[in-house]
Amino acid sequence: MAGAMAPTIPDDGVAALQAEAAFDSESAVPTTQPWPAAGAAWFALFAIVLATFLNFFDQTVFGMLAQRIKQDFALSDEALGFLGGPASVIFFVVVGIPLARLADIYPRRLVLAGGMLATATIMALGGMAQSFGQFVGSRMFLGAGGSAHAPASYSLLADFFPPKKITRAFAVLQLGFIGGTTVGVALGGKLIMWLAGRPDPVLLGLRIHSWQLILLGEAVAGLLAALLLLAIREPARRGHQPAARQGGVAAETSLGRRVVAFTGLDAVRAIHARGRVYYPLFLGLALAAIETFGLAFWRVPFMIRTYGWDEGRIGMVMAPMLLVSSLLGIFLGGVFVEWMAKRHKDANVRCAAILFALVTICAITAPLMPTGETSLAVMALGGMFGLAGAVPQNAAIQRIAPNEMRGQVTAIYLFMFTFFGAMGSFVVGVVAQRIVGVEAQLWKALVITAGALLPIATVSMILAIRPYREEVARLEAQGR
Repeated sequence: MAGAMAPTIPDDGVAALQAEAAFDSESAVPTTQPWPAAGAAWFALFAIVLATFLNFFDQTVFGMLAQRIKQDFALSDEALGFLGGPASVIFFVVVGIPLARLADIYPRRLVLAGGMLATATIMALGGMAQSFGQFVGSRMFLGAGGSAHAPASYSLLADFFPPKKITRAFAVLQLGFIGGTTVGVALGGKLIMWLAGRPDPVLLGLRIHSWQLILLGEAVAGLLAALLLLAIREPARRGHQPAARQGGVAAETSLGRRVVAFTGLDAVRAIHARGRVYYPLFLGLALAAIETFGLAFWRVPFMIRTYGWDEGRIGMVMAPMLLVSSLLGIFLGGVFVEWMAKRHKDANVRCAAILFALVTICAITAPLMPTGETSLAVMALGGMFGLAGAVPQNAAIQRIAPNEMRGQVTAIYLFMFTFFGAMGSFVVGVVAQRIVGVEAQLWKALVITAGALLPIATVSMILAIRPYREEVARLEAQGR
């Protein structure tokens, strides 16, 4: 798995969130509001972790189903790649950032519950789809349904947990990502094999493929998660001035100005003003995300076609590897960055560049391994370096983002990861079909994409080291 951040893991923005939870973003006046009860805070965290788990479980199981979807709908690799990525971000491109802004304006529990309800409904539609066109349509809306989840979650937790406890809260939040990906692999593989030998069921007069029952089960779980999110007791926004401002825009400003702020154009201008730092970081992120998502989606078809494994065996072997590599990656990222920070002001970007290089080696060599076990082991090692690299990447963005636009800049950063990551499955599919041309040699497509994209991503991060160091020095001179 290539080195890029996981979209719902904001560990490295903890310092920024702590500051925002304790101080008003403009006046820097300490808040005197009491913190919510611990029970309410942990209930909210539990509900958010469950929703995050379901989102990543769906993504993981969908990748596990890739080869069966290809066979049942008679798809080419190119069409399968489109379904696995671009189809899920078409509507996200249009509504992703505006929907994320809802978390700054409306009660965040309503934003989270509404997004989860929409996601569950879309999962159910996919579970009942009768054709490839209907199935594509359901996946198109899936990204839009969950686009406000991460911004609303981060904002909500920052108002629930005091600075001394928010680090612990975000550590627990990672259980959603880790659990969704590992349980998705293990349980998904078992469910797929269990349903494979059963006749296609008929529901509401519609004959569906047996594997679509998994999507319907996810939809039911999503409805339960939406109810839990709705039951969260909305905390007060700390250090906020709702009477004077709404969503970061002064109440007396014109409608046109509100629209501009709502679309994130102000944040785009802020990014452009520091383009020497941001652009290399964003380029490295985009290229790494393509490889990350591409490998994640095609990993199971690669194992089936190259080593003759089935989904059950893949899940049993890969799940513990992913669990160990994820936990080690989180630990390595924090320790490595802290160690480097004692020696270099540019530690965040410097560490990211080093970890990108290690991911590049793993991504290129994994498809070349002689056995399925060694191939998965090298992929897991690359995933460890990739998750470790998420820590300094996120921290770098949070460190240099203007305080009053940190949420919007982060949303754009997450948008870049999601958008370009969604292109990954399609890019690999195009290379597999149009360049390689032999279904059994999917491994060549994985090597080609990794070899073409990740070295450029690494060089891009290296080029960002000096500008980032200079920007940090400028901010420190200003007392920031």
